[in-house]
Amino acid sequence: MGRSCEICGKKTGFGHNVPRKGLLKKKGGTGSKVGVKTKRTFKANIMNKFVVVGGVRKKLKICTRCIRTLNKVS
Repeated sequence: MGRSCEICGKKTGFGHNVPRKGLLKKKGGTGSKVGVKTKRTFKANIMNKFVVVGGVRKKLKICTRCIRTLNKVS
């Protein structure tokens, strides 16, 4: 399974780190300069939680968004 939510299927996302330096032109600077973009990952906030499914208590790996939703429903 790895690092993914067993309810909604949320998993690790991919993107870039974008370093920015310099003062913006509208604030009187020479403009925002963008450096080299490096790859990075956005990890899902996965936690182990016991959930009752069909009368049976099961341990699931679920994201915090699903935990909040389950707390609202129950």
